[in-house]
Amino acid sequence: QVQLVESGGGLVQAGGSLRLSCVASGISFRSNAMSWYRQTPGKQRELVALITNNDRTRYGDFVKGRFTISRDNAKNTVYLQMNSLQPEDTAVYYCNAPRPGTNYWGQGTQVTVSS
Repeated sequence: QVQLVESGGGLVQAGGSLRLSCVASGISFRSNAMSWYRQTPGKQRELVALITNNDRTRYGDFVKGRFTISRDNAKNTVYLQMNSLQPEDTAVYYCNAPRPGTNYWGQGTQVTVSS
């Protein structure tokens, strides 16, 4: 059973920070990419950040240097450090494991940024 379990979401004031974690199990981790997406009502899920097995990273255009994705292969965990959060960042954030022919998703963690 593949499981991606997110944590670290919550309520934060504008300008604040949160660190999201995603623990993966039942899936090959070390040799594969991991990513974070987010979704608000009425909008398509959008890529927040991706990290490859080689630790190369890619970020959504809206990130603008504010977020950092990282991974700890020994813990099968991917992180998303979010700084300078703005109300527009309010969304459900999902851990994603892209694999050949299949995408695995966590249940999501809510991030709410108050103005």
